[in-house]
Amino acid sequence: MTGWDISPSGVQRVLAKTAEAAEGLSDTGKALQETLPSAAKSAGTVQQGGVEKSGVQGPVAAALGEFFTAYQEKLMYVAVRTSNSLSGAATATNEYVKGDLKMAAQAQANALKEPEIDLPGAGGQQGGT
Repeated sequence: MTGWDISPSGVQRVLAKTAEAAEGLSDTGKALQETLPSAAKSAGTVQQGGVEKSGVQGPVAAALGEFFTAYQEKLMYVAVRTSNSLSGAATATNEYVKGDLKMAAQAQANALKEPEIDLPGAGGQQGGT
């Protein structure tokens, strides 16, 4: 690799849009957590012989519970992974900018150094640096 080509302002725009999309995903996950139990409860209970058995989940409620249990960890993984990715990209970009500033400061310091002049015949060297 010969160099980097990063636009910090471009990264900032992408991170802002990604964070906005992630917020929507988070809101959907929260809504799912809130509405799924209600949906399962509204799905009813098991009836035998026309008599509803109190507290026994029906097949729809059981399926919703299994769905939520199966996907809850995956949804949390996506949320944490997204947050970590956004933080990592922001940190990497900030370090890139710091590196650019350090290189610029070093180049400026080198340009401002007093030159050392070696006159011909002095000490066996010719020319200056």
